[in-house]
Amino acid sequence: MSEFIRHESCPICGSKNNVGVYPNGNKKCFTDGCTFYIPPNSNYDNEEEHMEVSVTTQSISTGTIRAIPDRRIEEDTCRRYGTMINGTKHFYPYYNKEGEHIANKVRNIANKTFFSEGNIKDAMLFGQKSFQEGGKYVTICEGEVDAMSAYQLMGSKWPVVSIRNGAAAAAKDITDNYDFLTSFDNIVICFDNDDAGRKASARVAEMLSPKAKVMSLQYKDANEYLLNNKKNQFVQDWWAAKTYTPDGIISGNDMWDTIIEGATEAAINYPYKGLQDLTYGIRMGELVTITAGSGLGKSQFLRELIYHVFKNTNDNIGMMFMEESVKRSGLAFMSLEANKCLHLPSEFSSVNEEDLKKHFDNTLGTGRLFFYDHFGSNAIDSILNRIRYFAKALDCKYVVLDHISILVSDQNVTDERRAIDEMMTKMRTVVQELDIALLIVSHLRRPSGTGHEEGSATSLSQLRGSASIGQLSDIVIGLERNGQHEDEIERHTTTVRVIKNRFSGLTGPACRVYYGRDTGRLTEVHEEFEELE
Repeated sequence: MSEFIRHESCPICGSKNNVGVYPNGNKKCFTDGCTFYIPPNSNYDNEEEHMEVSVTTQSISTGTIRAIPDRRIEEDTCRRYGTMINGTKHFYPYYNKEGEHIANKVRNIANKTFFSEGNIKDAMLFGQKSFQEGGKYVTICEGEVDAMSAYQLMGSKWPVVSIRNGAAAAAKDITDNYDFLTSFDNIVICFDNDDAGRKASARVAEMLSPKAKVMSLQYKDANEYLLNNKKNQFVQDWWAAKTYTPDGIISGNDMWDTIIEGATEAAINYPYKGLQDLTYGIRMGELVTITAGSGLGKSQFLRELIYHVFKNTNDNIGMMFMEESVKRSGLAFMSLEANKCLHLPSEFSSVNEEDLKKHFDNTLGTGRLFFYDHFGSNAIDSILNRIRYFAKALDCKYVVLDHISILVSDQNVTDERRAIDEMMTKMRTVVQELDIALLIVSHLRRPSGTGHEEGSATSLSQLRGSASIGQLSDIVIGLERNGQHEDEIERHTTTVRVIKNRFSGLTGPACRVYYGRDTGRLTEVHEEFEELE
């Protein structure tokens, strides 16, 4: 493009200074969606791809109403729309709401140019003047020839109009003529079968919902049906136009195949029967939150769950333990396999290297476990990117995050509640997007009266930071233990409480688990508990 001269106002979109003017005669409006363009002097060898729309302010031309043979448009159709011919020029008239002829689209078939004359930005839709408001159907096309073609293909029975300035500016055309279009019971959108046309169809359909119906074209546009003698096909496609529904809206009538699959099956059961009886297992697409007071075994309980997953599936697992090194996390996982607390120096030294290697090979060495070495940024978006990497690049079906509070504290935010709301919303979205099971740990606020370290019951209202943690979680599991109890067995026995259960609705105490100091394992206790006593 040659050297810029000046800015001008746009005769199409009305912008005051968005048109760039250049020495070679080229003019272009840079307003998003506007089609105003006057090309440099040149010829075009492909009408459909290269015909440009330019604008002039010269007086409105006229001609004789007659058929357009090269487009197979009949004279009666041209008479309905007022389309005129003068030599090699075809004139498609535009009128204002007072019925005044104020603009033309001009198609010059000799040099394959396409421009407008007059003040088209104040005009109604093409063809609008020819039809009364109201009725059963109106069809919207992307161009004048297509509008006349569709009208003719449908037996000249229903009103058909065209937007003024192509797909990019369709939304503005609809806005300017909204009352006319919505006066009809049904609005059929017949835009071009290309990317621009489909995008514009969706946008316009959303504006005109719930009356909008969108055609699925077998050909590029309505005129191609006409040129190929496919009247019956067009009529069939027109009647088959589907009522527009926004993304995410599904008709119950289309859900049989989904329903016949049956109820959502758990990917795996929980390792503790009482917990399984209430929750019916862990499912893909679920966000599970584990919470308890400080020092009551949240991380250990989480490890037991994920170890159970590891031993009973072939799925990969991603782990993010934010308050410990990857070495500590790795040893803790091996401890579950060894039934020894290998992170303790005395227990580690009691295992010979051969056995240690066996425990390693059976866990970390399988290539199914991945850990986040949390150096650098712990910003929430960075953590979410790691979760996506676990799921997409490493094929992890389960991801654990211990814990979310540290993520917020690392951000140095002034509004913790708002930060947690944003974080939980993004996590909820990621879980659904990736179809994984995400297990997270959250802290509790200290209750008034008896503290959690003395066995106080957990509740959703005690989740630290924001109610969104409970609202956006599918399952919330609370752990309760009196760490100050005089009886040693009671000090090491935890009540597992389901405090939210979106899947089945069942909540309440689920089971009790006992921490064996010798094994470092949490085991469910029933009759066995009596034996321990």
